[in-house]
Amino acid sequence: MATLIRSISKSGGVVCTAIDSTDIAAEAERIHKTSATVTAALGRLLTAASLMGVMLKKEENSITLRLQGDGPAGLLIAVTDGLGNVRGDVENPVVEIPLNGAGKLDVAGAVGHSGSLSVVKDLGLKDPYVGQVPIVSGEIAEDITNYYAVSEQTPTVCALGVLVNPDLTVQAAGGFLIQLLPGALEEDIDRLERNIGNMPSVTQMLTAGASPEDMCRRALAEFDPQMLETVHTAYRCTCSKQRVERALLSIGRRDLEEMIAEEEHIEVGCHFCGKKYDFSNADLRKLLEKAGQNG
Repeated sequence: MATLIRSISKSGGVVCTAIDSTDIAAEAERIHKTSATVTAALGRLLTAASLMGVMLKKEENSITLRLQGDGPAGLLIAVTDGLGNVRGDVENPVVEIPLNGAGKLDVAGAVGHSGSLSVVKDLGLKDPYVGQVPIVSGEIAEDITNYYAVSEQTPTVCALGVLVNPDLTVQAAGGFLIQLLPGALEEDIDRLERNIGNMPSVTQMLTAGASPEDMCRRALAEFDPQMLETVHTAYRCTCSKQRVERALLSIGRRDLEEMIAEEEHIEVGCHFCGKKYDFSNADLRKLLEKAGQNG
């Protein structure tokens, strides 16, 4: 389980949410068998999604992040519910590129420096909210910050990090998201900038033993931060055979009839968790019957 903390300054002008998402990034690596750089990229996106998800009003609400850059990793997707539970996928899980100029995993090189970040919020209304912004760096944290500034006009600071071991397992992953609320003072902004400037990287803090609460307290130093809640989140897929059946029904009678004619059975895999669902020819015929009833 990952641990997430939500906190607020005593004045109510600044909110900070922080997470140790090591278990989430590790599960994503295990499922998708990603190379080191892609593990860092997908781990960052999943971390950001979890931080954003806990700000939703209801558990059944969701946010989908789609990062489509021009880099070799291709499309990255992260989906979160209102409790911060996430799942994700990447188009090309293995990307081998040199370290960047700082000697670190080149996430931006894998993602790409141009393209778009789209954010789809399903709040249970008739239509979802969709916001899309250009990629500004491909490092993901800066792209999340830019999304909030452009699409939601909310001053935001996002920091994300994933540290990958030589054996490709995840040593540490996490991040924090800070937002200024209406009524924040100019001196609050100056103080926040100083605090963030004095903080080590997320992975440095985590490997030194810092908790999400520690990160909140450092980010909101001198703000007399109040801890609002502790949330336990996880990499959690919501797939089921019933969902796959609905997806097969949605393709239409003609395609189902072709499957029945050509295959004894089909296997459908979940992109998020890798689970396989088998449908026999008899199963497909029952679905075709159901499609006829619904039609």
